[in-house]
Amino acid sequence: MMKLCGFPVSNYYNKVKLALLEKDIAFQEEKVFPAQSEAFLARSPMGKVPFLDIGGQSIAESQVLIEYLEDAYPALPLYPSDPIQRAKCRELIQFIELHLELPARTLYSQAFFGGKVSDETRARAADALKRGASAFGRLVKFAPYVAGTTFTYADCAAYFHLPVIARASKAVLGEDAIADLAPPRAYLDMMKQRPHVQRIDAERTAGAQEFMEYVSKR
Repeated sequence: MMKLCGFPVSNYYNKVKLALLEKDIAFQEEKVFPAQSEAFLARSPMGKVPFLDIGGQSIAESQVLIEYLEDAYPALPLYPSDPIQRAKCRELIQFIELHLELPARTLYSQAFFGGKVSDETRARAADALKRGASAFGRLVKFAPYVAGTTFTYADCAAYFHLPVIARASKAVLGEDAIADLAPPRAYLDMMKQRPHVQRIDAERTAGAQEFMEYVSKR
């Protein structure tokens, strides 16, 4: 059976996990943390999570996993059928992860783990987040879902990424970098009514202590 490998506090892991659940794909979970051992790199070449183990073959990078799931299990699609709208959905995911989550990630050590980032890092992140938020605001719908009227892979990404981006930027930069386009309360409440989101949220909370212990030992 397919294994989703990673840990339940990772936004990228939960993005893929929600897609698996919403598409009703049978899978197991294997809890692993990022590593640089040769054995781990043989499964995930950058030593990152998540990755899928499919009969002993591994596939890494969360968006690649999403594309694989859509190709291999087309019965319950989470992309729109129209090619342009499919591309727009992918565009939203790219903007969230490349232009918002990636610069925000440079702040996570201070925001969540007791570290300290440099003034240069703060300034660079603030500038990137400002530009990314402006661009994303031109694309996002919240009508009521991120990409429009239906639940898509963009929601799998947005629900888990955007609140963390908001918390990190507020903690380190003194203001929520995406306040003007933050998910409306109605959107978050709607998403939290989905049984699979409830399951993932509960498992994410349950796994938080173990993750912090892992971080403290690094």
